Amino acid sequence: MRAGQHGRFSEGVLRVNLSDGSVMASRSNICATGVRWRRLGLDDEERFFGAGLYYGSGIGEAPQCSGEQVIVVGGANSAGQAAMHLSEYAGKVTLLVRGPGLSRKMSAYLVDRITAQPNVEVRTGARITRLVGDRTISAIEARTTEGADVEIPAARVFVCTGGAADTEWAEGTELIRDQDGLFLTGNDLSAELLQGIWPLDRRPFDLETSVPGFFAIGDVRRGSIKRVASAVGEGALAVSYVHRFLAET
Repeated sequence: MRAGQHGRFSEGVLRVNLSDGSVMASRSNICATGVRWRRLGLDDEERFFGAGLYYGSGIGEAPQCSGEQVIVVGGANSAGQAAMHLSEYAGKVTLLVRGPGLSRKMSAYLVDRITAQPNVEVRTGARITRLVGDRTISAIEARTTEGADVEIPAARVFVCTGGAADTEWAEGTELIRDQDGLFLTGNDLSAELLQGIWPLDRRPFDLETSVPGFFAIGDVRRGSIKRVASAVGEGALAVSYVHRFLAET
């Protein structure tokens, strides 16, 4: 595996320096480098991944949670939305928040919905210290800000603490990213953002970035649906755009 370290654009060609010292050049490309989800930093975290431990909102796993007790880790909107979605299936959802409350990082309407949902419990000032189980997770241990250790039964744990986009190599290029490092594509690129850097008469295609012929799909693109199936669909669409781009140039 050769990781990209730095990219540059000149004369309509993308050149990427790779970690083995080689350089890759292309007229058009599709970027699917994804994001690195923040981990809990616990023992056995890798062992339980997919066996009760998940990163993200759990949209695909939610129907399998019927009657179960599940835990969502995080205090921002993504965690709140995950908790509400899972509450439609699970018997009980515990929203575990490290901070003192929800209002700092979560929208007010979402806080109100969570508070009114009878099978959602919010535990603030707590962090997971241990995953409990044999082949799959059966509970977690959490430590409160007062130093007390509590055990909470759980068949599944969904970590919604965000992630970092793998786009550091694009620093200093004309690729426009948001505050989280995600590439802006298509309609997210306004005329103001493109002024002075977009050389074509047409607007960027749906999955095209601020550099003509450079397409971004999956988790690395702002506004994407964080599921494998949708990323595969975006990939197929991006290939068709690559053909259009190469034909017009």
